[in-house]
Formats: sequence, structure tokens, C-alpha cells
Amino acid sequence: MLTTGKHDKIVWYGSISDDNKQFFRQYPTGDSDGFLDYIDKLHKRFPKMILYMDKATYHKKEERVRRYLYHHRDTIKVRWFPSGFPEANPVEECWRQGKDDILGSTFHQSFNDFKKATQTYYRTKRFNIDLYKYLCH
Repeated sequence: MLTTGKHDKIVWYGSISDDNKQFFRQYPTGDSDGFLDYIDKLHKRFPKMILYMDKATYHKKEERVRRYLYHHRDTIKVRWFPSGFPEANPVEECWRQGKDDILGSTFHQSFNDFKKATQTYYRTKRFNIDLYKYLCH
């Protein structure tokens, strides 16, 4: 097994609209800074939305995130996925498919190659997920 001794990582945030528009963005860490940047960009693309989120600490308890969502409460309605029930989140299916398609059968020579592969994948892949199947079951 090839090891590099590095612990590089990338984090993806993703959303799917009810008309199958997709919005994925990559960040170096999963924290409130990246999440705030993501929801601000998401809000510019979808000025009025219902935003379903899991209960990650930086989603629910980070004060800056709470202030942002409160400030935009007229245009962003927040709904929470139940704890411990990732099957309710349709974006989890995107992550599952990406894991299978990007990691399942491909060896990447470097972390940068892997990063580029994920960028290409989430920029071009159309998931066509039935949101109602996930949200109404």
C-alpha cells in the first residue's frame, strides 16, 4: 500500500433543488467559515429557499451561522434532518455515488489528482435524484 504520511482532505458542500439544479462547492475544511461562504453563494443562486440541513455543530450551534440564517429568515426557511438518519438526506446519495465512482475503481497518483477528479465529477455529474422520495418517506 502506498502511503504519503499526509492527512490532506477536502470537504464538499452540496445542495439539490426540487427541479434538479445542483450546487456543489469544495472547501479545505468543514467548518463554519466554509459553510457560511457556501450558504451565501447558495442564497445568491437561490434567493428564496427551504434549506434542509443535518445537525452538524457548525450548522446548528455556530453563532455566525445562526445570525446569518436569522438575518435571512424571510428568504431562507431552515428545516432539520432527523439526527442519525442520513438516509433522509438526498445529497447523501450524491456522496455515495461519488465515493463509488471516484474512489471505487481509480487510483489517483497524487492528492491534487484526486482533488481535480472530484471537481470534475461534481461539476459535470447530473444525479437526477427524486427529492420527494427522500423528503416524504
